[in-house]
Amino acid sequence: MRRLLALFALLGLTFASAASAAAPPATPRFITALRAGTPQHVVIYGTSLSKGGAWVPQLQATFAARFPGLVTLTNSARGGQHSGWGAAHVDSAVVALKPDVVFIEFAINDAVTRFDLSLDTIRRNVDTLLDRIAAGLPSSEVILQIMNPAFGKAEGESAHRRNQDAYQQIYRDAATRRGLLLVDHSVAWNHLLAAEGEAAVKKLLPDGVHPNVEGWRRIVTPTLHRALDLAPPP
Repeated sequence: MRRLLALFALLGLTFASAASAAAPPATPRFITALRAGTPQHVVIYGTSLSKGGAWVPQLQATFAARFPGLVTLTNSARGGQHSGWGAAHVDSAVVALKPDVVFIEFAINDAVTRFDLSLDTIRRNVDTLLDRIAAGLPSSEVILQIMNPAFGKAEGESAHRRNQDAYQQIYRDAATRRGLLLVDHSVAWNHLLAAEGEAAVKKLLPDGVHPNVEGWRRIVTPTLHRALDLAPPP
């Protein structure tokens, strides 16, 4: 009996250690490195929300102000793409660049109806993408993002998305399973919709998919600042 209890105790410690290791740090590693004066290479990988999104230069401005001269940023995103493209090009667009941290978002285009990508296909794409980074860049940090949902796109329109939450959930699950930081912007957008209504959302998301500069400034960049432990003190 004592041996059995000792075994359970050992297993409990092992499981506790594994659970602890799976949780992302409160402050991302690359931010801690920047605070220590270590230069960092940041790669952005995703859709048009990253390729042309104002959150990227807004975040660059934060880095320049707080960590002058320490951040190199490469934007490897491409408009109109989904996680299948991301998985196919990750070696050249991310791994070959040897970043210290990579921000990834593809969920909004994974749900595009005309692409007809199943949830199982997206899970495989996301696993392939993350496995390739883990194999090629074992010391690099990965930050997953879920951007804004698409609003007001009716079925039959080329920009229509289906079952968006289910496609987003794949990224939530991957972050939990792999111990990665997830920045879920959909929470703030859905809160805005509930609190202020559709008109408020349309004001910041005029085409239903791409935020305007004010949308990035008001919703997305502050969410990123909080998640990256860059928010100013209250």
